[in-house]
Amino acid sequence: MSLSIGIVGLPNVGKSTLFNALTKNNVLAANYPFATIEPNVGIVGVPDVRLTELAKLYDNPKIIPASVSFVDIAGIVRGASEGQGLGNKFLANIRECQAIVQVVRAFSGEVLHVDGKVQPSDDIETINTELILADLQTIVTSIGKAKSPDPALLKAREILDGGQTLFAAKYYSEATDELQLLTTKPFIYVFNVDEGDLSNKELQSELTALVSPAEAIFVCAKLEAELSELDSEEAQELLSELGQAESGLSQLIHSGFNTLGLQTYLTAGPKEVRAWTIPVGATAPQAAGVIHTDFEKGFIKAAIVAYDDLVAAGSETAAKAAGKLRLEGKDYIMQDGDVVEFRFNV
Repeated sequence: MSLSIGIVGLPNVGKSTLFNALTKNNVLAANYPFATIEPNVGIVGVPDVRLTELAKLYDNPKIIPASVSFVDIAGIVRGASEGQGLGNKFLANIRECQAIVQVVRAFSGEVLHVDGKVQPSDDIETINTELILADLQTIVTSIGKAKSPDPALLKAREILDGGQTLFAAKYYSEATDELQLLTTKPFIYVFNVDEGDLSNKELQSELTALVSPAEAIFVCAKLEAELSELDSEEAQELLSELGQAESGLSQLIHSGFNTLGLQTYLTAGPKEVRAWTIPVGATAPQAAGVIHTDFEKGFIKAAIVAYDDLVAAGSETAAKAAGKLRLEGKDYIMQDGDVVEFRFNV
């Protein structure tokens, strides 16, 4: 399964700069609104040191990480739900994503702000309001076409009328799923700050409170762009100098997995080591089906060893001799980091 995240925000908050750093693509980033006209899509590998370690055990075969698709959607402005700016076209792009990352400007500088001032709380309110208004339009249209109003949609309308997103209200129904409502999607907030504020705990606490209980991540898009041009050792050295354990983009990718309740299991051999994305709680047959539907249909057993046990043992043979390799059946619930070989009959 693939993970798709839409990047939204007001114009000139650093979305495209962040997207460029994520994907190392040359997407136009300009100091004026609507530099992004069509949604740009980039597929990014999920950082996972376990794959590198596994590759060492198998004489360095090909490494294939799990992936995330990021969609850079042009800046939303006040009135977008009614067609202002580039309006509903962008809202339609968001519907295709599983989660929404809202980039919020919290950096200083001369880059123009569409509202003429830098005020994170106002930016957040503008985006949320436009998404809520868009969902209200969708619901009202659906109710108007029905012979009798769906109680689930009436409840959703009530929540939205109160200024709350459906995700924040934890309200779900088959009716809202069918309409692909925007505010049912989980939100992650990325505050684009000045480099010096990456260690400003007071500011980060204030901004986190604005979006709680949603997750808040703090990045400096300019720094992330610089990191994307360095090799891994140089990038890590720069991060260490700044007191950062990992880049903001790595934090964002991992946050996307956590927010959507996803995890990875691993396969390893002399040809490749690979991470596969599955929902938390997936059974062994369901995990096998991610590789190929025939694997799920013909599932027999799964030979599993925990990543830590395999690395500690030094080889599959040693792990088996130590009793760490086990056979699991159809009811087994997969764990993050399981190293698996599926046995099946087609």
